[in-house]
Amino acid sequence: MTTPTGDARRGVPSGTYRLQFHADFTLDDGAAVVGYLADLGVSHAYASPLLRSAEGSNHGYDTTDHAHVDEARGGRPALERLVAALHERGLGLVLDLVPNHMGVDDAHAAQWWWSLLELGQDSPHAHAFDVDWDFGGGRVRLPVLGSADDLAELSVSDGELRYYEHRFPVAPGTDGGTPQEVHDRQHYELVDWRRADADLNYRRFFAINTLAGLRVEDERVFEATHALVREMLAAGWVDGLRIDHPDGLADPGQYLDRLAELSGRRWTVVEKILEPGEDLPGGWATAGTTGYDALAEVDGVLVDPAGEPALTALDTEVTGHPVDYAELVHGTKREVTDGILGSEVARLARLVGDLPGVPAEQVSQALAELLACFDVYRTYLPAGREHLDSTVAAVRERRPDLTAAVDGLHPLLATPHTELATRFEQTSGPVMAKGVEDSAYYRWSRFVALNEVGGDPTRFGLPVADFHAAQDRRAEQRAASMTTLSTHDTKRSEDVRARLAVLAELPGEWAGLVRGWLTRHPLADRPLAHQVWQNLVGAWPLTPERAHAYAEKAAREAGTSTTYTAVDEEFEASLHAMVDAAFEDPTTRAEIDAFVERIAPYGWSNSLAQKLLQLTMAGVPDVYQGTELWDFSLVDPDNRRPVDYAQRRALLAELEAGTVPAVDATGAAKLLVVSRALRHRRDSPEAFAGYTAVEVAGPAADHAVAFDRGGVVTVATRLPVRLAADGGWRDTALQLPHGGWRDLLTGTRVVSDARGAQLAEVLDALPVALLVKV
Repeated sequence: MTTPTGDARRGVPSGTYRLQFHADFTLDDGAAVVGYLADLGVSHAYASPLLRSAEGSNHGYDTTDHAHVDEARGGRPALERLVAALHERGLGLVLDLVPNHMGVDDAHAAQWWWSLLELGQDSPHAHAFDVDWDFGGGRVRLPVLGSADDLAELSVSDGELRYYEHRFPVAPGTDGGTPQEVHDRQHYELVDWRRADADLNYRRFFAINTLAGLRVEDERVFEATHALVREMLAAGWVDGLRIDHPDGLADPGQYLDRLAELSGRRWTVVEKILEPGEDLPGGWATAGTTGYDALAEVDGVLVDPAGEPALTALDTEVTGHPVDYAELVHGTKREVTDGILGSEVARLARLVGDLPGVPAEQVSQALAELLACFDVYRTYLPAGREHLDSTVAAVRERRPDLTAAVDGLHPLLATPHTELATRFEQTSGPVMAKGVEDSAYYRWSRFVALNEVGGDPTRFGLPVADFHAAQDRRAEQRAASMTTLSTHDTKRSEDVRARLAVLAELPGEWAGLVRGWLTRHPLADRPLAHQVWQNLVGAWPLTPERAHAYAEKAAREAGTSTTYTAVDEEFEASLHAMVDAAFEDPTTRAEIDAFVERIAPYGWSNSLAQKLLQLTMAGVPDVYQGTELWDFSLVDPDNRRPVDYAQRRALLAELEAGTVPAVDATGAAKLLVVSRALRHRRDSPEAFAGYTAVEVAGPAADHAVAFDRGGVVTVATRLPVRLAADGGWRDTALQLPHGGWRDLLTGTRVVSDARGAQLAEVLDALPVALLVKV
């Protein structure tokens, strides 16, 4: 199968649609919805990882074999059928690659890992893994035992060492004797799972013991893990690439250079989380990020900063004291360095060795403090040295007792491409992710709409002028970067966040409800209770099963009252009782129903606004599966539920008649916005070549965001509660060039005269508009 030279699929996508493939939604199922995706208006399907992964995986980020397409997802024949269906409709395929790690939970399924365990450092695949052999005494430590005494549970069967369902190889010439004696002669050591925090000697993805890091910086490993990808690219099956977790790589820049050469410089984006004000390294061979930075900008401009004082006061009341978020984050990151990522910190300390005049314990403490104070996910030496320098200064101020250790470490960590500096760079990202996204975000419940991947919960809203400045930069510097609002990793879907944004406009009402619920259904962990109540309202109505699953995950991620490894059954019973009350207590249920009914229309307005902004701003817009209609999903696995494509096809067909749908619970209005914006991007790319803010004048000017992309003008409503309370648009107008304009969403025609185009006319049917000159 080949792609004609110059095919548009080889260029920058006009829009993508993310599909999560697994055993219950196979590649053939994907092929069945290609016609719908084409009608929706995207140029490319965007697939989750497709290489062979761990049995039962519903995400694919645990690749076990890079040479095969996953059979549970349909295998290579089904991928070929999907590609044929895409090409028949003129669509391309963007593929998600996972270069940093592979799944090793089932050692027998991961043949490279099996070989490593069987042959140790003599394995032909030993170079693929990042193992500190010296620390393990020449053995790989595997944290699988329930306790050290569980070695008695080992058995030998069919030439394998068995521990319950786990299977391990027996090296040649090492069989014979008791199972424990056989174990002691292997190139691996089975240890108590609790030792993973301190004694592991192989690099992992974050703190997941079953995802072993790969040394893709080794050219042999790169070639072996990308051979099938190379073949698919050469055959024209794959037209763009998404790279998972580049921060885990030893040298992301080198990796991207090799990948660009392999792919013929096809469009490639990286799953890189940028902190506010941070940019991608300038030399990277990538079009940009997967869009969390864009998500934060769009969400921010729709949040009312006037709500901050009241919600902060409520948070202080709920918590019992003011929350210093920076200190909270420092504490959660130290919990990570001293806990689940302690093995990684210990390895850094071993690489440092002796610092003259500095006790070993101070070296470890200084490394942990540097990681906890790092203000970005990682640096990329020699670029980004300023982040290391500022972190050193911060640690010296915070911990003057560690000054000698920090001063000794500074030049070592600043020397590019040394093992120590590289390992530090690979560790700071997991510390940030686990400490912030997976801990602090679940502990600080002031306003959870802001607790999103790529965001900063302390930045309460984004002024319109700052939004325009950010989009100017995006259009100039990263016009082909991906933009998104929902992903498989977001803490809550775009529509949940859009509804929760309304709370910033109604903080008094919200505070009154929360006080009542906390009193009526007390929970010992009040901040967690506030977190759960916000998410229930944001996703309402939802099934009790979904609500309980979210509450339990949130509690264990927060780690303040219960954890995954030390479940407090009494606390969790009280938590589930609180969730039950939301459904079963008549007063509480009635209050939730009434409040959600009140705020839902404003949430819909925010949803349409954020979607149109994202779809038309500079960049390649992605639509996460199912979110072309209202989607009130919470954190995974809730956001990976099946999508009803028959419903979406039927609604899209109805829209073809030209009817303008009401903004109601059906979500048809969102489908209209998505399809019309995507189609115009696909069919008129020249209309999306620039960025100019459009001025809004009049009494409600603060309630509109408008910009001209160079042929099409986006108009979106913001802060809809206050807009309605103040009397609507009145004589507020868009300062458009004189003449006639037509809304691509509704067909409405308006005229811009000396006063401009009246927003009351432009936004009569919908809270958003997409205008072209007529």
